[in-house]
Amino acid sequence: MKKVMGVSLVVSTFLMAETGVLEAITVQGETFSKEVKDISGEDLRSADLAEALSRQNASISIIRGSGVANDILLRGQKRDNINILMDESKVYGGCPNRMDPALSHIHSDNVENVKIVEGPYDVEHFGTLSGMIIAETKNPTKEVSGDVNLNMGSYGYKKASASASGGNDTVRVLLSASTEQSDQYKDGDGNTLSDQLNNAIAQGMGVAGNRYINPDLKAYEKKTFMGKVFINPVENQEIRLGYTLNRSDNVLYPSRSMDADYDDSDIFTFGYSLYDLSPYSKEVSLEVYKSEVTHPMSTKNRVAGATNYMTAKMYTDMEGAKLKNVANVGSGELTYGVDISRRNWDGESYMTNVATGIEGAHTSNLPDVDTTNRALFAKYNTNIENVNIQVGSRYDDTTIKANAPVAVGVRDKNDYEALSFYTIATLRASDSVDYFIGLGKASRVPDAKELYRGTNALGNVDQTTNYETDIGFKTHYDGFGVNGKVFYSVLKDYIYYNSAKYVNVDAVIYGAELDAYYDLSETLTLDYGMTYLKGKKDEPLAGQSDKDLADIVPLKANLGLRYHFAEHSIKTEMVAAKRWNNYDSDNGEQEIPGYAVFNVKYNYKVTKNVDVTLGVDNIFDKKYALSNTYRDISLLSGGGDVVLINEPGRYLYANLRYTF
Repeated sequence: MKKVMGVSLVVSTFLMAETGVLEAITVQGETFSKEVKDISGEDLRSADLAEALSRQNASISIIRGSGVANDILLRGQKRDNINILMDESKVYGGCPNRMDPALSHIHSDNVENVKIVEGPYDVEHFGTLSGMIIAETKNPTKEVSGDVNLNMGSYGYKKASASASGGNDTVRVLLSASTEQSDQYKDGDGNTLSDQLNNAIAQGMGVAGNRYINPDLKAYEKKTFMGKVFINPVENQEIRLGYTLNRSDNVLYPSRSMDADYDDSDIFTFGYSLYDLSPYSKEVSLEVYKSEVTHPMSTKNRVAGATNYMTAKMYTDMEGAKLKNVANVGSGELTYGVDISRRNWDGESYMTNVATGIEGAHTSNLPDVDTTNRALFAKYNTNIENVNIQVGSRYDDTTIKANAPVAVGVRDKNDYEALSFYTIATLRASDSVDYFIGLGKASRVPDAKELYRGTNALGNVDQTTNYETDIGFKTHYDGFGVNGKVFYSVLKDYIYYNSAKYVNVDAVIYGAELDAYYDLSETLTLDYGMTYLKGKKDEPLAGQSDKDLADIVPLKANLGLRYHFAEHSIKTEMVAAKRWNNYDSDNGEQEIPGYAVFNVKYNYKVTKNVDVTLGVDNIFDKKYALSNTYRDISLLSGGGDVVLINEPGRYLYANLRYTF
């Protein structure tokens, strides 16, 4: 079966490369960016932006932890190796065990488009090592407009959301809010999250104390709010104010020993732009942001916490500012500026007596760590005949300081410097064909967890540097287009988990991607996406023998067929991946079967203002898993295999939307 799956994916890849294909992603603007459009309108299933992106982009996969708030992999990278932004605001989660990854603090209902940058081809933002996700949220409009959505789905899922916008030439306002909740989903064998945990414990993965006291708990509840105000005091000036609130409660994480009591985040933004000031300034802009996250996780829902339960309460806040100027220089455009930020990450642990509610002594589990970055950047874009040239450079000076006492022998302060740069050349071979090559170098510093958590952590991890080359092509004809790319990434001092601490290791990741579309007729379009990755350490880690890198998703393909006629549209899709048989067994990963899952979605525009969407995911109720079990996050284990969470089984949903 695994050979059949692998061969079918490879064959379909080359067949589609010849006949023309592309998923719902178009490559626009910068050479190494992809744009996923109309997230809030297209992906109606839940608030989970990670799931929405993985369904629409073959190069993104999710790391399943719960029914919501899942993490992502981009080209085999995750955590701080990919930069997560909400507009121009850098976003972090508070949990060192990734219960609230950065994307979980960005609600899909508030997102208009998502820009995906693959590789080290960004110099404006701190920490873009191997990729960047920019969630572009809705902006207020002058015209009065808005929408109301009511959504229901399998496993007790309910969501309601609404937004409204309006204004005039001087002031525009947008308000958006949502609420949703879900029971535990069932996998293809009919097992809830609690059932999956119990089955794993019965097989020796974890202990009886990890079971849920009440197996029928809800999977999560979530509420969000976003408000924006744009002000144009005069014709060439704009002031932007924004606030985003996220409140997630009682989120179950069955493969881990704790669950999230709640995740509270608040993100504040301020932007100010001046346009056409002089021949030397097309635009001067200032972006300021601040985010605050509180994340307590506990064992109070587990058998082990029936009498006394443990809580680990984490806090993180981020504040930053960027000032930049854009000017026409020579035959091109020059952008330059300064970027500064500071992140604090702190945490404490304590026990609570269930009968009395009395809390025990609070002890530090993260030593109040500040990461302060100061940077200068510049980039230039120009055309020389039929060749576009983009170059960019960034200088970073970063200090990481533990403000609370650390153990004897542990370094409490680290200073890092890095010079990043990239060059991209794009040849316009014809009106329909481009060829491009990119060379880039970027670095990212370790975070507080990588420096200070773990039984042997010494606070002395080096920063990772990525040297990458990308080569590819883009074609577009009437009703047909193919975009292909290969890349090779050399990772020096790659930050990697080994024996309860993080270490540095040299490694490589390389692969290929293909996106395509083909209009079979005026009403029928075929979309396709494929990604293939390989990752290896140069040498095994100390005490180990496996050179495979963790998190390297096997060959994956998305294939979709869209029918649209008058007020009706239907999309059928297949999402498939080859068996995961190259994995880091020394660090907790395991073999995972390949899968092919089929989904269908129907939309009917009842009136100008009302439309209905009906959908079925995983039509054949297949039992399968997407993500592996790399031990850089704490997963339940009985000394052998680690608990692996299956994806949802057959899922039916309906959405009623009113727009005005």
